[in-house]
Amino acid sequence: MAYETLLFEQKDRIGLVTLNRPDRLNAANQKLVREVRELFTELKERDDIGVIIITGAGDRAFSAGADITEFEGVNLANAFGYVRNFHSATGSIEHCGKPVIAAINGLALGAGCEIAISCTLRILSEKARMGLPEVALGVIPGGGGTQRLPRLIGKGNALYYVLTGEQIDAQEAYRIGLAQKVVPADQLMDTAMKIANTILSKGPMAVKMGLLSVQQGLNVDQESGLIIEALIANVVLSSEDKKEGSKAFLEKRAPQFKGQ
Repeated sequence: MAYETLLFEQKDRIGLVTLNRPDRLNAANQKLVREVRELFTELKERDDIGVIIITGAGDRAFSAGADITEFEGVNLANAFGYVRNFHSATGSIEHCGKPVIAAINGLALGAGCEIAISCTLRILSEKARMGLPEVALGVIPGGGGTQRLPRLIGKGNALYYVLTGEQIDAQEAYRIGLAQKVVPADQLMDTAMKIANTILSKGPMAVKMGLLSVQQGLNVDQESGLIIEALIANVVLSSEDKKEGSKAFLEKRAPQFKGQ
């Protein structure tokens, strides 16, 4: 499928998604939101894609936020649907069933930050900056920011950045657990690809089920989460991949996983 606001490329089993509105710093308009949802819904069903990397076109921004030119038409009659459309897009990223790595090459603000925090991992270039500046416009981060950010960096930290709108530089993002790695700009995509290939070298069923266990466990209390973990572990402990992984370990060779 052809997209107007996105680029998609496949390298082996890695899907590369680029937010492609560089003239607008990859701002998220409704077309981009819709196309993100459509693409990730498609990628969820593709067995030939094991890991996804998402980045922004150009060297200035991952995405500088929502396209403010569309705000004029948002009012009490349609704002709920406007926000829920964005939720469906970020939800399609978070729940696509595959690890999604955000390779953040510049500004990731507002809606751009909300896209990034819906991803599994975030790798930042040294010049990257994240943040939720919506309060300066008289609104709140309505694309998932008030819900996902506290789950990533804790309630106090999240409230500080939601209420002040202060930007988060790359090193601070790493310090508070918002970023998993910070690298020089010219190493960003190579690092993301290396991480993706490391994940792909592991048992595909274990990767899928590990992701599912963490995501679902966070929605319940710890004891219920442990039950979810035990049920999911039961599936992988009974798998062919487990037998192959154990056998390969004992034979001191690389495993040949089949995702079964």
